[in-house]
Amino acid sequence: MDVAIRPLTDADVDAVVAFSLDAWAPVFASFEAVMGPRVYGLVYPDWRTAQARAVAEVCRAEDVDAWVADADGTPVGFVAVRWTEEDATPVGEVEMIAVAPAHQRAGIAGRLLEHAVTGIRARGVPLAVIGTGGDDGHAPARALYERHGFTGLPLVRYYRAL
Repeated sequence: MDVAIRPLTDADVDAVVAFSLDAWAPVFASFEAVMGPRVYGLVYPDWRTAQARAVAEVCRAEDVDAWVADADGTPVGFVAVRWTEEDATPVGEVEMIAVAPAHQRAGIAGRLLEHAVTGIRARGVPLAVIGTGGDDGHAPARALYERHGFTGLPLVRYYRAL
């Protein structure tokens, strides 16, 4: 299977949304395990609908560049970079990255991440940023980012049902 990275088009959005939801299902299951069902239900009452909307919005945003990993004409992965600032420093923030479950563990996420970093550097932006969770569901993402030279800053977000 030959995989090429190309700019995301509007025709790709439905496929990207579909495989992203499948790719992130273990992450949301991990959230529920960590948060417990009550808090999870308050924070994520319908994660699939909210996440589908978020992915589509990111793919179509004016301040985002997005690319897909295309396997024989079918999108199987994507990465989206938002152009922003942290304090006064221009930043390319990897807003989202996902690979279809059937294509995971084949190096596609790494290729997408490096493509994004190359695009950030080519634009003259001095800092690439990416965020992720500290839960078990995000362990593969953290390992990927660390393999590609990102340094994590431990942060904690607390929830309490009232």
